[in-house]
Amino acid sequence: QVQLVESGGGLVQAGGSLRLSCAASGRTFSPYVMGWFRQAPGKEREFVAAISWSGGTTYSPDSVEGRVTISRTNAKNTVYLQMNSLKPEDTAVYYCATSRDYGRSTYYTRADRYEYWGQGTQVTVSS
Repeated sequence: QVQLVESGGGLVQAGGSLRLSCAASGRTFSPYVMGWFRQAPGKEREFVAAISWSGGTTYSPDSVEGRVTISRTNAKNTVYLQMNSLKPEDTAVYYCATSRDYGRSTYYTRADRYEYWGQGTQVTVSS
């Protein structure tokens, strides 16, 4: 079992920045693919970013490309999501997720590929 705990959410003005953290405990953190998703009220869960277990490969969709950076520190069992130039439409509960994968460059963009999920952290961007 892997437990994930997100932190770093909060209220920020449009144009501001936040850094979310996700701390993993339980089984070995690597090799685990890590991902961030978000879900706004009344909307489906949306993929935000993913990173391979080596940290060498990352991916984020066009909707957030250039505004988010995902990174990880395996020694601390932690993955981060740096978000800049935040917009009101970024308001959502942000979840981190993980699943074991030995591929050094592998990442997942689909929620159903992730085995473990955190409880989420609220991000609210005011206009």
